[in-house]
Amino acid sequence: MAIDLIIGDAKHELASTRRILERLPDEHMEWRPHTKSMTLGGLTTHLINLVNWQVAIFVGPELDLATVPPRREALTSRADVLNEFDENAAKLEKLLSECSEEMLGEEWTLRSGDYVILQRPRAIALRTFGLSHMIHHRAQLGVYFRLLDIPVPGLYGPSADDSVN
Repeated sequence: MAIDLIIGDAKHELASTRRILERLPDEHMEWRPHTKSMTLGGLTTHLINLVNWQVAIFVGPELDLATVPPRREALTSRADVLNEFDENAAKLEKLLSECSEEMLGEEWTLRSGDYVILQRPRAIALRTFGLSHMIHHRAQLGVYFRLLDIPVPGLYGPSADDSVN
């Protein structure tokens, strides 16, 4: 059934994201690879916000970014990041377990005031705006880790840092 694939995909990506967040180094949360880049803490805080946005896909027919508070302060510790990620992931997993294929097919809108950014069925919005967006920033986090010489966990198979026998 399609709903099982969507839910399984989301749960897999949440688990993979948590695995990389577990390796966050508290001492480098202010580090950034370039002046135009987010800090490590800012990037991980953005990942948490993306889970909140995935929750928003299921709690209403739209998300208006013009009504979302301005960029929040970056979290500064691995413990804080993991606690908030786990809370948000639990909310999302509960909503996923309660949704139906009919709900996944309903149109959902992302806007900023009157400007419509995207309008898709919830399932497609979850995949593109939610999961793919999270995967993109999780990959950035992997680059940050590589530059800081922090082992990068394998997410779709072993990484160069995993022991393979």
